[in-house]
Amino acid sequence: MLGLLSGARILDLSHMLAGPFGSMMLGDLGAEIIKIEPREGDPMRQMGPHFFATESAYYLSANRSKQSITLNLQTARGRAIFYDLVKISDVVYDNFRPGITQKLQIDFETLKRFNPRIIACSISGFGQNGPYRDRPAFDIAIQGLSGAMSITGVGEQPARMGIAMGDLAGGMYGAFAVAAALYHRAKTGEGCCIDLSLLDCLTALHTYVAQYFFHDGVNPGPQGTEHMSVVPYQSFKTKDGYLVVAAFTEKFWQGLCRALDLPHLIDDPRFAKNDDRRVNRLQLAPILSAAFLTRATDEWQTRLDAESVPWGPINQMDRVFADPQILARQMKIELEHPTIGKLPMLGNPVKVQGAGEKLAPPPLRGQHTAQILCELLGYSPEQIAALEKEQVI
Repeated sequence: MLGLLSGARILDLSHMLAGPFGSMMLGDLGAEIIKIEPREGDPMRQMGPHFFATESAYYLSANRSKQSITLNLQTARGRAIFYDLVKISDVVYDNFRPGITQKLQIDFETLKRFNPRIIACSISGFGQNGPYRDRPAFDIAIQGLSGAMSITGVGEQPARMGIAMGDLAGGMYGAFAVAAALYHRAKTGEGCCIDLSLLDCLTALHTYVAQYFFHDGVNPGPQGTEHMSVVPYQSFKTKDGYLVVAAFTEKFWQGLCRALDLPHLIDDPRFAKNDDRRVNRLQLAPILSAAFLTRATDEWQTRLDAESVPWGPINQMDRVFADPQILARQMKIELEHPTIGKLPMLGNPVKVQGAGEKLAPPPLRGQHTAQILCELLGYSPEQIAALEKEQVI
């Protein structure tokens, strides 16, 4: 069985993180991703401070399972090549600011003239309409505007999430939307134009937090590691580190009390039910904190596992990628890169029974230009050399 999206060809004009992360997801599932870069390459190829040989670690992280072609879309000849690729492709995917595709003459209305079944997906900071349409946007601005930063952090000080969730949410919604559009076209024969806003995507992830606000109109403020509804559901310091517990049901709460040698708390009316614990969380937290400080994290593992309490250590990166569960699920892999050699990377979390997984290393800048022009469009070596001389590729 081939990848789920095998046979789909996607022209990927995206750069930075949001777009490339989504197209990598599609490529990992078997789609053919042709990354179309300007002649100087995706700007993220220069992002420091870490480089594997000459390749930016940042760039490598979001550009697996793709081919790379360099193409100057500001030239008529470059656009003609792009239009020829559109004729034999399924999706054009970009994360330009609004108006750029029209300026380059690669907007959806233009693309339809060359391929009436084309799917176009544009990811931008704020979408194609609205008062913020033309603003530049980066992840931290999206985290702030969406309200995500207002509930992240401790006390009065908001904090940026440690991962770029504003960008990554856009990439994930982009991959989801493209897959849905391909399914729709398979049923109807119709292409479509998808407009995604990073602000919309991250705002949509508020789920119950937004629903609570719609109910009571109260701004929740920074949550630290606590949960608005469940107590205890947070981190605790141990003798040698930190862990988290999630007593989401009374069964788990009672098991936690036994693991902590605090069985009397089970019958304490202040903490008998979750609603009681939520009301009295300020009284409960110091009791639990003091108990967790008496043992090391590994000791707590034995005791909490014995009571089937949901818990986990707060791992640093070195422990994450030595964790037997992470390794068993192949979430750390190695790919053979043409200049780096063995390249460690994150694995694909989507496991499909019976489907072969052929992940390709992130491409060098323009690595597949000649191959794509020759094999897909029939260009001769002489024609390719002339295009390079004219600075089209």
